[in-house]
Amino acid sequence: MANPASYRPRTGEIPTNPGVYRFRDPHGRVIYVGKAKSLRSRLNSYFANPAGLLPKTYAMVHAASSVEWTVVGSELESLQLEYTWIKEFKPRFNVVFRDDKTYPYLAVTMGEKYPRVQVMRGDKKKGTRYFGPYTAGAIRETMDTLLRVFPVRSCSAGVFKRAEATGRPCLLGYIDKCSAPCVSRISPEDHRSLAEDFCAFMGGEAKRFIAKLEKQMADAVAELDYEHAARIRDDIAALRKVFERNAVVLSEDTDADIFALHEDELEAAVQVFHVRGGRIRGQRGWVVEKVEDFTTPDLVEHLLQQVYGNDGDSHGRLPREVLVPVEPSNAGELAEWLGGIRGAKVDIRVPQRGDKAALMTTVRENAEHALKLHKTRRAGDLTVRSQALQELQEALDLPVPLLRIECFDVSHVQGTNVVASMVVVEDGLPKKSDYRKFSVTGPAAADDTAAMHDVLTRRFRHYLQDKSAQVDESLLAPDPGEAEQPGPGQQEVPLDSTLQDSTLQDSTLQDGALQDTTTPAPRAKFAYPPNLVVVDGGKPQVNAAARALADLGIDDVYVVGLAKRLEEVWLPDSDFPVILPRTSQGLYLLQRIRDEAHRFAITFHRQKRGKAMTVSALDGVPGLGASKRKALLAHFGSVKGVKAASAEELSQAKGIGPALASAIVNHFSTGDRAAATVPAINMSTGEIIET
Repeated sequence: MANPASYRPRTGEIPTNPGVYRFRDPHGRVIYVGKAKSLRSRLNSYFANPAGLLPKTYAMVHAASSVEWTVVGSELESLQLEYTWIKEFKPRFNVVFRDDKTYPYLAVTMGEKYPRVQVMRGDKKKGTRYFGPYTAGAIRETMDTLLRVFPVRSCSAGVFKRAEATGRPCLLGYIDKCSAPCVSRISPEDHRSLAEDFCAFMGGEAKRFIAKLEKQMADAVAELDYEHAARIRDDIAALRKVFERNAVVLSEDTDADIFALHEDELEAAVQVFHVRGGRIRGQRGWVVEKVEDFTTPDLVEHLLQQVYGNDGDSHGRLPREVLVPVEPSNAGELAEWLGGIRGAKVDIRVPQRGDKAALMTTVRENAEHALKLHKTRRAGDLTVRSQALQELQEALDLPVPLLRIECFDVSHVQGTNVVASMVVVEDGLPKKSDYRKFSVTGPAAADDTAAMHDVLTRRFRHYLQDKSAQVDESLLAPDPGEAEQPGPGQQEVPLDSTLQDSTLQDSTLQDGALQDTTTPAPRAKFAYPPNLVVVDGGKPQVNAAARALADLGIDDVYVVGLAKRLEEVWLPDSDFPVILPRTSQGLYLLQRIRDEAHRFAITFHRQKRGKAMTVSALDGVPGLGASKRKALLAHFGSVKGVKAASAEELSQAKGIGPALASAIVNHFSTGDRAAATVPAINMSTGEIIET
């Protein structure tokens, strides 16, 4: 690993002009490309204090052995040059949006003598028109339907050459789903015109073709050629089926690509809806690993660079509007660059209201679902789970395998309604039956560290109690060797399978009668200890958790904390955190556990806060439960009616006796006297008003 000081350029040598810079490794490979308005300011930020850099940047400057730069005339030129170099060198420290390959495209190979319609995935090819992407089932149905009206060649090169050699078309030629150019049923020019009509229909000109066919059908009817009119009618129905599959979401003159993203600390999922003629023509998605410390505007800028720079718009042209969740960095220069690709003006906007903003919300929901699905698939793989647990054990230098991990999180709003959560992962998978919720009150609710200490103490105190109870039961149990043979007057009775897990059953035969005594077995809630405790937080929370375990005398449970800011892992009594690689499966596992604990705590906090906000004046009456409160309100109609009632009147309500009625009257009379002692205050001046 190189020392950045060994190749740091002198400050005076670096120009202050805008430009593009490249970091190279000892083998001369470009590992990072970036642009800057001022090269001197940007490059000095890498070398001023390398120890204070983020983990990604720290790794990059230590992996490099040299840096070079190129001065350009404007920020637009720097944008173009940066994209060119990223495309050429593919630096490993630059963000790369990888297509999720979930959706195939409908492609027309217009570069061939006889254009071919086919389903394609992967890299785009020159001279091929692409439409979509579609789901796998929808694209096959669309292609099969359109070949009825536009019988373009769809066979492979081998099938085409075989048909040419034999002089007989394939099956599609016999069923009129191919115009059979292989046997010269159609000229190359007419076949190309047919392929262009296919592309025009897919490009949004469906109404023109439907209107043309309707006129032909009317002419056939006028000539009494009903068979031909019926065939045209079926063609029109097929085109309308394809045309109406995509719902109208915006006005018919709207051509736009709508991007949205959902991100966490390590990854971001991007979705785009392609809207042409007001209809959603396709959808596309990417998942990117955030190997750089990018802000959301930076991510949007690089996304648009790669989407439109690599292969242009997937529908054959870049739209007039590009709608994004936030305005990208260098928005003006980026719009100018995209306008040069399109050959006309391109607007990059953030929709604020109306139908476009509503559709943006839908795209964002798709991005959120895509990221969850990506993480779920990663977590559901057995090999990946095993790798994550092994990486985590090695990184933390733990002597035991991580069979059970528990994670704790504290949630509150400015110190009110303080709660905590405990989530459990066994063998890398969540065990929701062992999840627990804690309410934190009193001095323990003073701050997060006190709450964490209180929760860990309570959890492991239960563990010690359950463990002690199990030891006591084992001492009282009979010797297994003595119980092997039934004694005189006893009969072996097999344990009922329905009671095996929940009860202890003893069956004996005394005085000729079989007597059963069934005793419920206590459920051990906390008897199984974790190998690792993860707390949501940094050094203070970790030390508080370790102190709680030490106070209880527990030394075989290990504690770590995951801090959110830089995703560093803290160990007790350590001055420096453990930095796991950004792409580490162990870090992914810790993040999933932490996020699940946070979700569980937030859910409980919202429930508790919601209950606290719906407090009734009857709640403080001793002995008045929920059912009797409902009976009072049903009898008197409101709390006001209850307050105005006498003890005798209250006794007439269902379930209210004389003692409880007197308690209700005393409760409200005491409350009224307390309220009367509170002085009135002028809220504008703070002056106490004499009454």
